[in-house]
Amino acid sequence: MRSKAPGSARSSFLGTRSSHYAARLLPWFDQHGRHDLPWQHPRSPYRVWLSEIMLQQTQVRVVIPYFERFVQAFPTLPDLAAASADEVMAQWAGLGYYARARNLHAAARRCVELHGGDLPRDFEALHALPGIGRSTAGAILSQAWNDRAAIMDGNVKRVLARVHGIAGWPGLPAVEKQLWTLAEQHVRHVPEGRLADYTQAQMDFGATLCTRANPACLLCPISDDCVAFRDGLTEALPTPKPGKPLPERSAVMLMAFDTQGRVLLQRRPPTGIWSGLWSLPQAEDTGAARAWFQAHLAGDFDAADELPETPHTFTHYRLHMLPLRWRRLSPRDAVGDNDDLRWVAPGELTTLGLPAPIRKLLDA
Repeated sequence: MRSKAPGSARSSFLGTRSSHYAARLLPWFDQHGRHDLPWQHPRSPYRVWLSEIMLQQTQVRVVIPYFERFVQAFPTLPDLAAASADEVMAQWAGLGYYARARNLHAAARRCVELHGGDLPRDFEALHALPGIGRSTAGAILSQAWNDRAAIMDGNVKRVLARVHGIAGWPGLPAVEKQLWTLAEQHVRHVPEGRLADYTQAQMDFGATLCTRANPACLLCPISDDCVAFRDGLTEALPTPKPGKPLPERSAVMLMAFDTQGRVLLQRRPPTGIWSGLWSLPQAEDTGAARAWFQAHLAGDFDAADELPETPHTFTHYRLHMLPLRWRRLSPRDAVGDNDDLRWVAPGELTTLGLPAPIRKLLDA
């Protein structure tokens, strides 16, 4: 008897595993998945899209209150498109990764301009919108319209790496390409009408059962087909990103209050950290802070209260904020409310998009 070629044997093996994967995952989801998330009721393309953008690098429990406030402020895509950047940032403030909000706003305006105020039901058109990558486009198509499209978020990468025994950091292009091939093979075996459930099932399964640490393998419905479980590699897979220490930076934050108790805020540049948000004026060191103070404010720089250092960790570095506070200052004649510099009363802070660490400084 002629033996099968290695390639055909592997193809047959993966095909069997792919059919088992969806068939076992969906019953698990029906019983244990999350069915009461606010973007599921009602499930519309706009609400699905908004939830997918908010859920990028952010946990469900954190997103839910932001999502509910956001859709209350902007119930429809045209409402979002018609809003100002400050109005959008005020609703997003505290959720972090602010480029998501800017892209969301830009994409909404493009949908009004090009697609009649709706999200397009087309992968290429979705993918062309700001902030919508390959996985997000697939998630929108599958959840909003039950279209057959694969996704690849962090949970899916972890599960596929374990089930198929894929070594290597998933952020590497060669590894990610393997995982996409597997994801697209799995999605072909999902029954019609269950693509939305299947997409949610993958996210729920990785978030609640096949977790990064201490996965519940004994409760897993697909452990029989899992290479990592079979070979004792659940803690080793997926391969972690090669680590390196975060760079440390420091910045002096100028907290200047006028005689009416208003605080001076400065709009951040259009690119970089906190881009486009309102924040405290910031300087690299005390010398630069003194120069900024003397150019903009009338008062004694050395009379500042030195507040406790406040650290904040970004993805790529750790920032040590050194707040200096002055009370009852007067602005120089050249300093008045404009597009980039503004005196703001405490009660008006909620109307502006402020980074969460800056809001905490001001609240304190």
